[in-house]
Amino acid sequence: LSFAMVCGPHRYTHFSEEYGVKMVLKTLCLAAMAASAAAFAPAAGPTARAGSVAVNAEMSKSIPFLPRPEKLDGSMPGDMGFDPMGLSEIQTDLYYSRWAELKHGRVAMLAIVGMVWQEYFPHLPGTQFTAVNPFEAPGTVGLVGNMQVLLTIGVIELANFNKHYDGTTPGDISFGDEFLNGMSEEQVEDMKEKEIVHCRLAMIAILGASVQTLLFGGKLMGGEF
Repeated sequence: LSFAMVCGPHRYTHFSEEYGVKMVLKTLCLAAMAASAAAFAPAAGPTARAGSVAVNAEMSKSIPFLPRPEKLDGSMPGDMGFDPMGLSEIQTDLYYSRWAELKHGRVAMLAIVGMVWQEYFPHLPGTQFTAVNPFEAPGTVGLVGNMQVLLTIGVIELANFNKHYDGTTPGDISFGDEFLNGMSEEQVEDMKEKEIVHCRLAMIAILGASVQTLLFGGKLMGGEF
């Protein structure tokens, strides 16, 4: 009141307007600075949601610190949720992959047994079967022997080719079914799980045995060829 009396009403009104304009400008500047800072700040919403999903997700049996891949739901024998590279995410279903895994595993089981037999056990009669080194043997049996092996593989593949796509149980080539007769469903599933576990072990074994033989040039359990 004393300020208005000394300076007059006009100057008081002018001062009030000037003060109000300055306050508006300051408010606008602060709002602009806050908006600029928010533009460069990381979005908290998606991160928080992702963290919530990660916490609530079921963890893999084989890799407990990683979430279980969506398609590895335990419905197939031997499914332990192991897929660190995410290969199951780029496939429409896993039946073809299970077919491939079983076929490679069965070949690996035959291969590792054949490799050990080739080195330590009796061979068929004939000079073409005398090679002890498994990697030299295919070159000594001749064309006829190799063609017999390839023909057998081809017949089995052609006879079961359509089964890869018609929903047939992966690995079922109608061979050895008689061994499952009389078993309960739980026992059959247990046998399937044992087979896939042995398949995976055999694939690792034949890889290791091949590397060892090629690097060191000796028998698997010691000794020269």
